[in-house]
Amino acid sequence: MNAAISCTGLKKHYGDVKAVDGLDLEVRAGECFGMLGPNGAGKTTTIEILEGLTKPDAGEVTILGRRWGSHERELRERLGISLQETRLTEKLTVFETLSLFRSFYVRGRNPEQLMADLSLEEKRDARVGKLSGGQRQRLAVACALAGDPEILFLDEPTTGLDPQSRLQLWERIAAYKAAGRTVLLTTHYMEEAERLCDRVAVVDHGKIIAQGSPEDLIAGLHAPHIIEFSTDPAVSDEMLAKIPGVGERRQRDGQWFLAAASLAQAVPALLAALDDAGAKLVSLSTHQATLEDVFISLTGRELRNE
Repeated sequence: MNAAISCTGLKKHYGDVKAVDGLDLEVRAGECFGMLGPNGAGKTTTIEILEGLTKPDAGEVTILGRRWGSHERELRERLGISLQETRLTEKLTVFETLSLFRSFYVRGRNPEQLMADLSLEEKRDARVGKLSGGQRQRLAVACALAGDPEILFLDEPTTGLDPQSRLQLWERIAAYKAAGRTVLLTTHYMEEAERLCDRVAVVDHGKIIAQGSPEDLIAGLHAPHIIEFSTDPAVSDEMLAKIPGVGERRQRDGQWFLAAASLAQAVPALLAALDDAGAKLVSLSTHQATLEDVFISLTGRELRNE
């Protein structure tokens, strides 16, 4: 597939802080690509460089076969951008706001259709300042779609939204991709990345440390299950290391997390080992491995707590 977005050797430093540190990336035409990482990982700086909003210190960027600096106007016509925080004129109504953004483009989408797509019809004549957080976020995405873009950039599109608003935006993003368009989004929500993205790049300290489909990254753990439990008294890592079928082990706030290839093998072996050690099981649960488990395996840190 042709690359809609590509960059090589991308760098952006702010003093001693290496926000982006030699990052290479390729997004294929027609896919939804996610950049997954904690706050401060360099996701926003990277996407702002790709959008042409920030100049890199080094590296090359190609968008739809064009370069910033020589094809500015053409690229602006073909891109839609929703920033991490969008400031809209609060005195304008929803319809007036969408009409304004539509006027920026030679070709684009009808404001009435945009309101229907983002479930904003009932707020047509409401002023932006009176909208809820979820409604404002949906309006920001509608503004990004006003020019009927070939590529849609979304920076943390659902941060702070309630579950219903988040699902509505997910549906809109999925419909946009289904129409053959390209999406690049940043997120620190694992479920969002797993549900929307064909491929993801795990970003940490300005670098991509892993890349692939969510399924392939999770499969790379070689342990599709996580066992979470606590005991009284506490047990040692040395004891757990001897349990058959248990791989990577970590502890947080008195809870143990064990990676296991087979629950049928690991759980009975764990219970037998605890019984032999005289440790009482306080709690036990299991879950399928997620992209957060991938991040922890790669960095030793938890994504959601960064």
